[in-house]
Order: sequence, then C-alpha cells, then structure tokens
Amino acid sequence: MSTSIEKELKRYELWSAHAVDDPDLVAELASIQGDEDAIRERFYQDLAFGTGGLRGVIGAGIARMNIYTIRRATQGLANYVNQSFDTPRVAISYDSRIKSDTFAKAAASVLAANGIQVYLYDRLMPTPMLSFAVRALHCSAGIMVTASHNPAKYNGYKVYGADGCQITLEVAETVIGFINRTDIFNDVKSMNFDEAAAAGKIRYIEQSVIEDYYRNVLAQGIHTKLCPESGLKIVYTPLNGAGNVPVREILSRIGITDVAIVKEQEMPDGNFTTCPYPNPEIREALELGLRLCDEVQPDLLLATDPDCDRVGIAVPDGKGGYALFSGNEVGAMLFAYICEERTRMGTMPENPIAVKTIVTTDLVKPIAEEYGVELIDVLTGFKFIGEQIGLLEQKGEESRYLFGFEESYGYLAGTYVRDKDAVVASMLIVEMAAYYRTKGITMMQARENLYKKYGVFKHEQESFTFEGVSGMHKMQEIMTALRTNAPTEIAGLPVLEVADYLVSKAVNTKTGESRVLDLPKSDVIAFSLPNRASVIVRPSGTEPKVKAYYTTTAKTMDEAVALLETLQKDVSKMIMG
Repeated sequence: MSTSIEKELKRYELWSAHAVDDPDLVAELASIQGDEDAIRERFYQDLAFGTGGLRGVIGAGIARMNIYTIRRATQGLANYVNQSFDTPRVAISYDSRIKSDTFAKAAASVLAANGIQVYLYDRLMPTPMLSFAVRALHCSAGIMVTASHNPAKYNGYKVYGADGCQITLEVAETVIGFINRTDIFNDVKSMNFDEAAAAGKIRYIEQSVIEDYYRNVLAQGIHTKLCPESGLKIVYTPLNGAGNVPVREILSRIGITDVAIVKEQEMPDGNFTTCPYPNPEIREALELGLRLCDEVQPDLLLATDPDCDRVGIAVPDGKGGYALFSGNEVGAMLFAYICEERTRMGTMPENPIAVKTIVTTDLVKPIAEEYGVELIDVLTGFKFIGEQIGLLEQKGEESRYLFGFEESYGYLAGTYVRDKDAVVASMLIVEMAAYYRTKGITMMQARENLYKKYGVFKHEQESFTFEGVSGMHKMQEIMTALRTNAPTEIAGLPVLEVADYLVSKAVNTKTGESRVLDLPKSDVIAFSLPNRASVIVRPSGTEPKVKAYYTTTAKTMDEAVALLETLQKDVSKMIMG
C-alpha cells in the first residue's frame, strides 16, 4: 500500500467517524468503503479556496463540496472578519443548486457562533442581489452559494468584500491562511440555525432591500417608456434558476407583458434535468426555449443562468429560425445603444468610462472613440470591473461609469452592484429590442448595422476539460509548454507578439522588443496575429478547464468564421496533443 493512500484512508476513517450531520454523506462514505480509487478522489487534497472561494463536486471528503468544507471555509472567513471589523456583519444568498440552501444555513450557523451578525435571504436570490445586499446592509463580507452555470453535480461558495466585489487576492490569501490553520472537525464553531435565528443572530433580509434593488435596476433604463406600446413578444427561461422571479418582475414593471415562460425550466431545480449544462452560452441549454420560439414566434429569447448573473439571447434570423448572439455581440450592441441614446438625450456623463476584460471584443474600441468614452481593459473576472467602479467611487466619480461587460455573457450598467447582473442586462436587452422595433429595425439588422459601421469581428471561446487528480497537473504542463515553447505561427498566421500576463511582459516576435503589461499578474498568455486576430489561453480559476479565446476579423462574416475554424483546429492540437 502506498504512503499516499494510507494518508487518504486515515482521512476516510476520520470522516466515517465524525461526519455524521448529513445522512447523504454518511451513506456515501459507507458506499465507497474498500474502494481506493473513490477514496483517493475524495481525500487526496483539500478543495481549493481560490481567489473567489470554493467550487467543486458535491459529496463526501475534503476535496468535495459539503457542510464540513463549507463550515471550515466559513470559520476562516469568520476569523478574518472578526479580526478586520469592529461590528462584523455578513450577507448570504443562494441559488437553486442541490444543497444550496443547506450550505447557506451551515455558513450562517458558523458565522453566528462566531459572534457575527448574519443577514440571509429567505429564498433563493441572484448573485447581483447578494452584491447589492452587502452594500445596502453595510456588511463586512458576503457569501453567495452557487456554482453558476456548471453541471448539476457542482456547487460553490463565492466570497464578497465590504465593497460588494468578490474578494481581492490579498483578502483571499488572508482567509486561506485562517482556513489552513483550521481543523475541519475540531476548530469550527457552529450553532443550531433555528436557535441563532430566534436569538436575532441570523436575520432574514427584508423586502425593502429587494425593492431598493429593483428601483436601482429600473433607474438604468433609457427608453423603458416605449416598452408597453412596442408590441415586443418575449420567450424567457430561467434555466431552473434564481432569475425566474426578479427578471419577470422587472419585465412586468417596464410594461413587457407578452412573456412566454419555458415551463420545464421555470421552477427551481438543481438537477437541471432538461439541460445538463445550464449555461446560456451554449445552444443545448436553449433547446427547449428555441422549441417554444418555434410555437409562439417571439421577437426575443432570453435565458439566464442558475444564479442569474449571465444572460444569453436568440432572435429571429429572418429565415424561419433563431440565431444565438454571442456575449461579445450583445455587449457591443448594448454599449453602442447606450452611448448613442444617452448622447442623443443629453444624459451622457462627463468623461464617461467603460470597462471590459482583456479577452472581450475590441469591436467596442471604435465605438468608445466615437463617443468619447475612456475604455479600460482589466483581467478576466468581473470583480476587476467592479474594482474599477470602486476606484471611481473613492474619488467621488462613480457617475462616470457607463457600462462594463465580459465576453462570457456578463453585463452591468449602474454602480449599485459590483458584479455582473442578468436582471439589469435582461431589462436593457429587452428595452433595446423594443426601441429598435419601434424604428422598424430587427435585432439581426441592428447587429448587421453595427458590423457595417465598425467592422466584422468574430469571437469564439473553447474549453478543454481536465478533471480528476491528474487534471491540474496536465493544465499546468500545458501552460508551461506554451510559455517555454511558444508557437511562431498558428494556422499558418505568424505570431506577431506573445503577451505573458504571469510575468507582465509582451514580446514582439520580430524585433525582440518587450513592453510592460500594466495589470496584476495572471496565468494568461495572448498571441497576437495579423489583422487584429488573436488567441488567448488561460486556465479557469473555478473549473478544471483550459480556456481558449479566439478573435478573427474580415470583410465578411463567412471569411471571419472560416479563419476562426482554422485557428480552433490548430490550437486544439497544441492543447490536447
């Protein structure tokens, strides 16, 4: 027997003796007795607390999401909060995933036992409503129990700072330090949830906070008054997640009443039986919505992910079917719409600022130039967009913030939250479609007009999955190989520049000259190609995946698509071998 499995078996025996609070875990531990491979997968290492929190497969063991790994992480957070704040408070929300409510209550019970006032939503609520509650209730931190758009077997635990953004790297490192010094069974304080609630240590968030959130969302509208008379028809699917109530509420309040709901995906269901990947970025998740579109012939299909921070759309393609728009396309269309209409109405702020991530389309650059908007590029992750809002707020200049978005279907107008918000994005997308409809312009025509004016850009994101014990090592090997043996050409196109964000340096491959990348260090490599084409590669911070982002430009979309497909084939060989 190897030393490794001896260690894992000891952990298994410890858990079998002590992990008795959840019958599901007791049954799972009993079922894997004697199965070394199953034991190794659950006990080979602690579930990593990354820069934003935890995410993993639900189940027994230190490498899984369960009430014990949640309690341990929360004890680490409690130690940080108590050390850093005089009157600590923490807000908690959760989505529709399996055990999300259980995990939320487990976290609340630990915080209460540590003398921290807890504010908990009494029902599932979207991620942006957690970010809002943190600031509205003057909290020291926030917890969102969600695995966003991952498959049903996953859950997660995202931690937010007092500013409503996901915690900074520095705070994460402090929390991780506390977690690492916490024994999962002996060092965690917890108390009975009902007793904590009865004592006022855990309080449910009041309806007034929810109403204030809605008021802030509605304030971002530009032409919402046009919506009731626009005749716009919508199909909406919350993908069995947390968007069902707030998105429908906002649409109702702006006067959009012709809304058909995908019944199979209406109610909360963490099993996601109708779409194994509840991700509005992929067509499979929208299949039922598209079938309903064939029946009711709407102007727009909206789909929000389980924690309602991302939204995807499909529109009539003019050929009897429906076309899915990418996050880059929707983001660019919203940005152009906001700039054009706010300029026309005289409501554009002085010295406006928009923020996007480095993997998000450069199509917005000429739009920003036309309307005099300062465009800021940040690292991948919406918390870096939220961070820019916070920096403006510190200077009393938050009114300059106009719009922020990332290619992975995340958008934010307004400064009332510090994370992507599919509720406000849904409202603005619907409003934009209604406005164009009153002008006799379809969404397909609006996209075509955008490309005619600013150029054809085609973007694609591809994920390569590496699960299990060996997956992390394989991902590290891939990134190391790309750094030490960077390609000189991709799909026959010469690589003009290699930008390595881990060492903050970009090198011109022809001259050897380098420039400094003025962004925090991050495990990202970007290959610049001719005619503004590019390939960017990074490991996911929350999933066992290496992600590749492709950009091509051309005179026509067909040409851009053909080049993109060639790039994909070459990069796939580079990554998968």
